[in-house]
Amino acid sequence: MAKQRDRPLPPIVPGIAVFETIDALQPQAAAIVAGEAQAADGDRVVEQLQILVGTGRARLTNTGIPGLEAVVPEPGEETQKKEREGFEEGHGGQYTRRMDELPNTHPYTALTPDRVLDALEAAGLEPDGRLLALNSYENRVYQVGMAEGPPLIAKFYRPGRWADAAILEEHAFLAELAAAEIPVVPPQEFGDSTTLAHHGGFRLAVFPRRGGRAPELGDPATREWMGRFLGRIHAIGRLHPFAARPVLDIASFGEEPRDWLLRHQAVPPDLLAAWQGTIDMALDGVRHAWARAGAVETLRLHGDCHLGNVLWTDDGPHFVDFDDSRMGPAVQDLWMLLSGERMEMQVQLQDVVAGYEDFCDFDRRELHLVEALRTLRLIHYAAWIARRWDDPAFPAAFPWFGTAHYWQARILELKEQIAAMQEPPLIA
Repeated sequence: MAKQRDRPLPPIVPGIAVFETIDALQPQAAAIVAGEAQAADGDRVVEQLQILVGTGRARLTNTGIPGLEAVVPEPGEETQKKEREGFEEGHGGQYTRRMDELPNTHPYTALTPDRVLDALEAAGLEPDGRLLALNSYENRVYQVGMAEGPPLIAKFYRPGRWADAAILEEHAFLAELAAAEIPVVPPQEFGDSTTLAHHGGFRLAVFPRRGGRAPELGDPATREWMGRFLGRIHAIGRLHPFAARPVLDIASFGEEPRDWLLRHQAVPPDLLAAWQGTIDMALDGVRHAWARAGAVETLRLHGDCHLGNVLWTDDGPHFVDFDDSRMGPAVQDLWMLLSGERMEMQVQLQDVVAGYEDFCDFDRRELHLVEALRTLRLIHYAAWIARRWDDPAFPAAFPWFGTAHYWQARILELKEQIAAMQEPPLIA
């Protein structure tokens, strides 16, 4: 295959921009840009775009000026301009710079299509040159056409995140679940009977392609079905612990991310006191929730069981992307299936737990942890974006990160969680 690629393939642009092109916004937007072909009146273009499409980043592909981008400001941005400029001057503007102003040094910038195909060939596979980049921020994932047989999914693990031993534990857990006829997607073995290959500084695994749609959690039967499969996963997960993968706890998902954000001055100075006071109160609420729950069991989890990681077919669900698998309380894999007002979540939880307990006991003390785990996820998520900012996919996907509006919303979000953790737990 390498001999047939006499020309380098064009680079893969990682991530998904909020506004991919002007044409993708509204028909009027393209007309506005076309009327400003020389970009002589940039303020007017931005003003009219804001009226049409709100805020975000728009690539002005119709201007005739290659690579020109417009950042559509947030409402009220001009009134915050001086404060933001002071923040950027003091902090290097690390979370507000344009994508093309960021240093192009992340390891994924070297993962060109040729290198992807070379890595697969070195692992003994025969790709036919077709690549489709799939939505994934933490890793790089591609659908790869094969010379023979159906396409495969190739996953290139983020450099430096997991040790090889931790990745192999994920693979072993998937194999254990698949051996119990639980619908997961384990990696395929390479020719040397391993599931993890190394090439050019990257580590990769390949998986069979599986299709499906998001489950309809408005249906009680679907919720109970999901509960049954999660019960089966946890029945295997509690047989023995991980040795190389971490535990979901207050220190790793709450205190350490908070401390990282403080150390790296991610929060604007004028909001720092309010944010720090609020996050400290929120973490106190998490500790109280853990104390109320008592010493709950930890087991091997999926770890990130939201709807995007469940594919539904007529035969039921199958679970994908165990990249965040770790030790933790069972309710971590249940609470993300709940949504809406309290009474709605109450009904949803009862259906999920009814199915779950067909295969695995559920400790109802863990219900004290539902809002505490949600709070930890919110804290961890903000730090996750900040830590990944040198990856070109992140400024493209999260252009609003680092703004005053973003951190104001996080403060409000945590205040809501403080109140939620003071309410009685759901009942199942």
